[in-house]
Amino acid sequence: MIALDTNILARFYVDDPNDPEAAKQRPIARAIMTNNPSLFVPLTVVLELEWVLRAFYRFEAPQIVSVFEHLLGLGHINTEESERVAAALPLTTAGMDFADALHLAGSDHCEALYTFDDRRFARRARRLGCAPPVRVPADETPVAPGNGCT
Repeated sequence: MIALDTNILARFYVDDPNDPEAAKQRPIARAIMTNNPSLFVPLTVVLELEWVLRAFYRFEAPQIVSVFEHLLGLGHINTEESERVAAALPLTTAGMDFADALHLAGSDHCEALYTFDDRRFARRARRLGCAPPVRVPADETPVAPGNGCT
């Protein structure tokens, strides 16, 4: 099995006509993606690829979701925590930041996800009816943690 870095996936999914280096690398990326029977994509690469697509190539959420749906559909590619990535995609489509959607999808076994400054994340998760709920503890009545002492 061969692991892939973000730049291989970016070259495979993005045709950047303004970058001569990309023009040379794209056919190599295609060959890697199509000629290897077993490839691995770490979760950190998934997160970084979303950032590159959004921040550098200016992809919109539907384009990003389409890339990840395609990637997850390739049978010879094992994406780390693929179920978590898949669970984040509908939330991303609904307007949630992809990283936040991944945080939430990875916290489904918890009773809540706390954040200090991301009230937008909390509001969006509440509007979408996400579980666990996203809470901003600074907005709530402080609760002293139990320490087992009486």
